Amino acid sequence: MIFVQAGLQIILGIAGGLAVGSGVIAFFIVLDIMPRLAQLTRTYKKSRAYEKAMIIGSVLGTVVDFWNICLPLPGIFTWIPGLFCGVFIGLLAAALTEVLNLLPILAKRLHMTVYMFGLLMAMVLGKVTGSLFDWFVYNR
Repeated sequence: MIFVQAGLQIILGIAGGLAVGSGVIAFFIVLDIMPRLAQLTRTYKKSRAYEKAMIIGSVLGTVVDFWNICLPLPGIFTWIPGLFCGVFIGLLAAALTEVLNLLPILAKRLHMTVYMFGLLMAMVLGKVTGSLFDWFVYNR
């Protein structure tokens, strides 16, 4: 009975992981993150490297989270993964807003097309301020 239950858990875990992973990859494909990143940086020949980095990062992130791996490093080194996570989230948010044309529609409806740059900078500064507030105030 224990073997049947363990086998069922393994099968359900693998199936769930495949479903979630497929959904995330489909989401990235719909958002065109890799081709758009290669287009913006003019590095079309490195698009395979972008894809490999995303796959390796996903697998490593899953392994680190699954087995609760911690590196005994001083707190000063936390800015490096924080920077990479911030760049990833920023790219994801930018791709999502670009696909949905959120900012032009919002600016047009609010009659703020002249202030588009200011609107974008307010959003960026608000995100940065909120993140810093969360790190330095709530995480103490």
